[in-house]
Amino acid sequence: MPFPIKSSLLVSAGLICLSGCGHKANLPLDASYGSNPVLPAPQKSLLPTVHIAPAKGWPANAMPVAASGLKVQKFASGLIHPRWLYVLPNGDVLVAETDAPPKPKDSAGIKGKIMKLVMKRAGSSHPSANQISLLRDTNSDGVADQHTVFLKNLNSPFGMTLVGNSLYIANTDSLMRFNYTPGATSINASGTKVLDLPAGPINHHWTKNVIASTDGSKLYISVGSNSNAAEKGLDKEQDRARILEFDITSGKVRPFATGLRNPNGMDWQPQSGALWTAVNERDEIGSDLVPDYMTSVKDGAFYGWPYSYYGQHVDVRVKPQNPDLVARALKPDYALGNHTASLGLTFYNASLMPQYKNGVLIGQHGSWNRKPRSGYKVVFVPFQNGQPAGKSQDVLSGFVNEKGDAMGRPVGVAVDKTGAILVADDVGDVVWRVSPAS
Repeated sequence: MPFPIKSSLLVSAGLICLSGCGHKANLPLDASYGSNPVLPAPQKSLLPTVHIAPAKGWPANAMPVAASGLKVQKFASGLIHPRWLYVLPNGDVLVAETDAPPKPKDSAGIKGKIMKLVMKRAGSSHPSANQISLLRDTNSDGVADQHTVFLKNLNSPFGMTLVGNSLYIANTDSLMRFNYTPGATSINASGTKVLDLPAGPINHHWTKNVIASTDGSKLYISVGSNSNAAEKGLDKEQDRARILEFDITSGKVRPFATGLRNPNGMDWQPQSGALWTAVNERDEIGSDLVPDYMTSVKDGAFYGWPYSYYGQHVDVRVKPQNPDLVARALKPDYALGNHTASLGLTFYNASLMPQYKNGVLIGQHGSWNRKPRSGYKVVFVPFQNGQPAGKSQDVLSGFVNEKGDAMGRPVGVAVDKTGAILVADDVGDVVWRVSPAS
């Protein structure tokens, strides 16, 4: 059935916004990085700023640009929307080839239809491959010469973690366990559902990540919110915007930390042993708000969403408010730039590139709600004594060309068995490998 005339006009206005209309940043991007980012007054507009780099893919022989002293090469190509990476103890690399599941109620209404077009333009439009592939480099030349489908018939898989011989996979709607045999190139046996995860017909932030505690007794599962800022109603946010803790022996699950709009990457800081996560913050209040961030995750802590951002800055769009919770909201440890879509997070604990020792690598998927664009690169933040200790540094950039097209978009980041950095590029359908130039 065709849209009513008013609806058609609004969708057309949304399409015009795809060319870059809306609020423009007044502050330099580096003002939204670090331990004390600048947080100006929110900006209001009828339609949000939409300024995305259209997904095009890499031309022949083109690749991103590595930092000085480093080189980049294709570890594997010809993948299907690779989003997340996990390195097995024997050096095999698992890659989740995945995209959003059907979520019919998330694109309802004019705004929903516009955002669906935005995601298509960003490169997230094809049916999910729903599989995990295994990549193996048998001759240690930095290129995977074996590529097999390791697990198939999953449901928008994302996070992966191995505990003993149990491989846990975070589907969009469930945590699954599979028996793993070291060196296996595929698993054909059915898995066991361990835990249901929030999903349903909205499922706004569909990715679910999972990592294990260092002693292997517990799993930590990230679950994003079901909206931007609770505009669909607080009743739609049950068990969302949090990190869950799952006890493997007892099967008990509890909220570990809440108020995290869309946590993705998680890892253990090598010096302090603390859990850290990268979080996508809210949109649609201007190009200069709100910084995505990384933070140490404290047991029982509340981080603001949806009532406040970056600590106790109240988001007046959210009604009713909750002053008692806002008073508890913790300020994040380190801002990663406005709208950078910081997804990947992994600490560097290898020796191949000592300049990165103990610091964190962040995969920034790239903005849609900022003009000019932000993100579209992999950055490094140094740490000392378990805390951020300096400005972010580009590790891999050049994902957007001079025309403003996205040839690739980095997502998951991992460190392989040799100490090289692996980056999943879901637009280029490539896993990149970064290592010393000589």
